[in-house]
Amino acid sequence: MSPRRSYDQYCAAARALDAVGDRWTLLVVRELLVGPRRYTDLHADLPGVSTDVLASRLKDMEQQGLTTRRRLPPPAAAYVYELTARGRELLPVLEALAAWGAHGLDERRPTDAVRAHWFALPLLRSLARTGAEGVVEVRLDEGRFHVRLGAGPETYGDGPAPTAPDAGLTLDAATCVAVSRGELTVGEGVREGRIEVSGEGVLAKALRAS
Repeated sequence: MSPRRSYDQYCAAARALDAVGDRWTLLVVRELLVGPRRYTDLHADLPGVSTDVLASRLKDMEQQGLTTRRRLPPPAAAYVYELTARGRELLPVLEALAAWGAHGLDERRPTDAVRAHWFALPLLRSLARTGAEGVVEVRLDEGRFHVRLGAGPETYGDGPAPTAPDAGLTLDAATCVAVSRGELTVGEGVREGRIEVSGEGVLAKALRAS
């Protein structure tokens, strides 16, 4: 295997790209932000990546101090990859990229793969603007994901919330994109009949009023 390439520039942006600028690296981070993942799970949620490239990226990321690998206790007895504290610091970087890239989400192409939790990154900032804290479970036709707002850095996870969420959002992908772009607030979506908010707590009321 050829040695890792470097821009060889004494520049913070260049150093960052030395670590995460390779193709697929930031998308691996996107997947690991939901929590520890097995290699097979990563490969399934990164359609288009070859096994060789994924293995290479994971090895490089471990050498860069972005990820670690550990063995789960029995009966699982499988290895999982997870982000280190330094790796988790890439969340705002990916949020900013997703917010910038959301404007490229026009009509879905026939060749486009999609996973529900991929909508979490562009949506996270929009939901955080309510200022309320708690867990929101988001339901799309493509599946579910959940986000945790306030009380520390925002995080997200694939699938239903592990405990009873403080609020639920039901909407379609196009509406989710509109909220992510800032073209629609959750409250406006509720009033237009495009979004359903469940729950009666502070967070649910803040979402309806947004």
